[in-house]
Amino acid sequence: MAGIPGLLFLLFFLLCAVGQVSPYSAPWKPTWPAYRLPVVLPQSTLNLAKPDFGAEAKLEVSSSCGPQCHKGTPLPTYEEAKQYLSYETLYANGSRTETQVGIYILSSSGGGAQHRDSGSSGKSRRKRQIYGYDSRFSIFGKDFLLNYPFSTSVKLSTGCTGTLVAEKHVLTAAHCIHDGKTYVKGTQKLRVGFLKPKFKDGGRGANDSTSAIPEKMKFQWIRVKRTHVPKGWIKGNANDIGMDYDYALLELKKPHKRKFMKIGVSPPAKQLPGGRIHFSGYDNDRPGNLVYRFCDVKDETYDLLYQQCDAQPGASGSGVYVRMWKRQQQKWERKIIGIFSGHQWVDMNGSPQDFNVAVRITPLKYAQICYWIKGNYLDCREG
Repeated sequence: MAGIPGLLFLLFFLLCAVGQVSPYSAPWKPTWPAYRLPVVLPQSTLNLAKPDFGAEAKLEVSSSCGPQCHKGTPLPTYEEAKQYLSYETLYANGSRTETQVGIYILSSSGGGAQHRDSGSSGKSRRKRQIYGYDSRFSIFGKDFLLNYPFSTSVKLSTGCTGTLVAEKHVLTAAHCIHDGKTYVKGTQKLRVGFLKPKFKDGGRGANDSTSAIPEKMKFQWIRVKRTHVPKGWIKGNANDIGMDYDYALLELKKPHKRKFMKIGVSPPAKQLPGGRIHFSGYDNDRPGNLVYRFCDVKDETYDLLYQQCDAQPGASGSGVYVRMWKRQQQKWERKIIGIFSGHQWVDMNGSPQDFNVAVRITPLKYAQICYWIKGNYLDCREG
């Protein structure tokens, strides 16, 4: 009987890969697809020894396994997918657990399982690429920084960026807190920073709205209660599986009281509005500034989006989002469809080419992350 779950897993993977669901309600209005999603549920939890928190924080990840490398590798089996989606939880007191999961299909037309297990080897380079003219925009002034969607971007005390995805939860890249072998220095006392206006003597100053000088901002920090990292990242650490599982969820000790951005299943690149993605992050070369950018998607695999958005270290962990029409509510809605991870050198027809890479939120990853947030799979049936 062990082969039956594997066959179902492969069937739903193929259904999703060929695009069973039409993404459009009208040719001129890109619409969020309606997915039937699998369920990822905890099965058992094991206590682990406390980590040593000895890794150096890496603000970017490198890999030389490009689109063809990923597309040419075998699909993970059902058992492998369960291993990759099992996860490690780190608590503020330094304790740690490992949770094994089960994957279930609860309907006859479930959303597919989009996973690729790819061998890749790291390749370092000087710093992340700026592609031609620097097309990034620094966001100034509280009227922009404190308003949606820019207000959903937060800074991690380890140096990366994160995105608010619930009242107490932040989505970021796994490498921002874990190097694949152990947790980075500072993770046990991990904090999340929110940009807020910096007033002198408690006053707002004179005529802030018309001032030509950018308003001074400061970070207000909230401690992290616990973190979740998929075992696909810990087992692979970007050298065996690539960046496919480079994502993590942080739970704050208290609500942040800001509007957040929901996560969504990543549609195929050709169905994105204009073929573009957007994200904002705290690039290191512009300290204290939130930097916004958008660009076209150049290629994709089941787990990754390849693009040439200008970015520098520090932007890792940013939530990649798009704005599409929500048919049920009859309104436009932005959703996080990926996490900005790092860069890859890709052999394009014998010529090396550099891409920045985002991890796609696939149906299984959505089911996992949503369960981490909600704690109830019934609230995670629509991506």
